[in-house]
Amino acid sequence: MEQQYLYQQAVKLLQQLIQTPSLSREEDKTAAILADFLKKHGIEVHQQLNNVWAFNKHYNQQLPTILLNSHHDTVKPNSGYTRNPFEASIGDGKLYGLGSNDAGGCLVSLIAAFLYFNNQLNLKYNLVLAATAEEEISGRNGIELILPQLGELEAAIVGEPTEMHLAVAEKGLLVLDCVAKGKAGHAAREEGINAIYEALEDINWFQKYKFEKESEHLGPVKMSVTVINAGTQHNVVPDNCQFTVDVRLTDAYTMEEVLETIQQHVKAEVKPRSTRLKPSSISMEHALVQAGLQMGRNTYGSPTTSDQALLPIPSLKMGPGFSGRSHMADEYIYLHEIEEGINLYIDLLERVIK
Repeated sequence: MEQQYLYQQAVKLLQQLIQTPSLSREEDKTAAILADFLKKHGIEVHQQLNNVWAFNKHYNQQLPTILLNSHHDTVKPNSGYTRNPFEASIGDGKLYGLGSNDAGGCLVSLIAAFLYFNNQLNLKYNLVLAATAEEEISGRNGIELILPQLGELEAAIVGEPTEMHLAVAEKGLLVLDCVAKGKAGHAAREEGINAIYEALEDINWFQKYKFEKESEHLGPVKMSVTVINAGTQHNVVPDNCQFTVDVRLTDAYTMEEVLETIQQHVKAEVKPRSTRLKPSSISMEHALVQAGLQMGRNTYGSPTTSDQALLPIPSLKMGPGFSGRSHMADEYIYLHEIEEGINLYIDLLERVIK
């Protein structure tokens, strides 16, 4: 297919997606639009809940597979909107609407690239396209749900707005609920063990501790105490103090290594809410990265989490649009960014899979 035709189809598809509300866990209508679009282009479609995926026509089990993934759910429109978030209007070279930048432009550009290669013979890699749900809430019924059905994957391109530069590493997230124990007593007498004071020692450790290794692209592991709660009334020494710690992980340590270090150094009981959102990275020597560098793209580490955190394979985050526009009022993507995104995705893949 010609790239200009693919661009025109991508813009029309993105307008349809914007005009169809698709909040996380409510993506059934956009899933239907995506499935219908692919079927009209002769693609055999697979679907589970609100996730839609497809394999290239000449899929060969003997070849390695690259996943092309982006999401079609959105956050709720914020109160600052002056435009209809579902109108999908075009003006001054911009396509406006909720999800246009995060991550509709990326998704339709990846779909266009998939269509470009779908019928081609003698590729060195298979391609599997996955348009997934619940990314904005890190839900369990998104990419994580369908991974077993995608077959063995060698690597992934995750479509998120990066101005088509290469996010070769992404921070993971570990949220810890901590409880410091004390002993209740009357505040007027020298009795009890104040759990707040017990917690202060641990909080001070979280503030000052520095992990020895730093990531080349993401810098140091960052720990921040963000919530604290203790006490029931002014004259009672509290017997427990609860506090929450936000830990931003890097590829220098596994999540398990960071958690073990924390548990070794603090007295409080430490419970992670989840260990699913792991840090991710891809080798600078990987063919996808090398192809991007040959194209003059820059590499960097991303502080924001995406579905990369749920992928147990090397992954590259790359897509049209600018991350700073995500979730903002009157969200938009430039039309030329979509066109450039399609062309650069195709160029990148041609250097690797042909």
